[in-house]
Amino acid sequence: MLGGVVIVKGGEMVDRFYSLIKPEPAYYTYWCSRVHGLCAADTEKAPVFPEVWRRIAPLIEGLPLVAHNKAFDESCLKAVFRVYQMDYPEYGFHCTCLAARRRWPGGRHTLDLIAARCGYDLKNHHHALADAEACAAIALRLL
Repeated sequence: MLGGVVIVKGGEMVDRFYSLIKPEPAYYTYWCSRVHGLCAADTEKAPVFPEVWRRIAPLIEGLPLVAHNKAFDESCLKAVFRVYQMDYPEYGFHCTCLAARRRWPGGRHTLDLIAARCGYDLKNHHHALADAEACAAIALRLL
């Protein structure tokens, strides 16, 4: 697993956070490893989710969350909170994919294509921090 967060305040990206996360159980699928390029050896010494979240939570306090596919990202975040029996804060959550579909109906609305439409060159698609930066760039333009 990996986590990437970009903090936007005052219309600008002001901070970034990235960490590998050791999944528990350490289960990897061929498809996920192919998409992200990660396997068990990459995360065996990484911190587990609660440790990473303790570093992220103060950075995002009071801010809404934004994802390019809110339904997927929010469900994953809620699921990992349940796994660790952590209380999930009710974040405001916005979706840049839905915003892009409203702005440009029809066609494909993948993160890389919409980022390019918004002037952001996503060079390392599926790297958590690069994807978070692309999403922030889209949000600044469309939300």
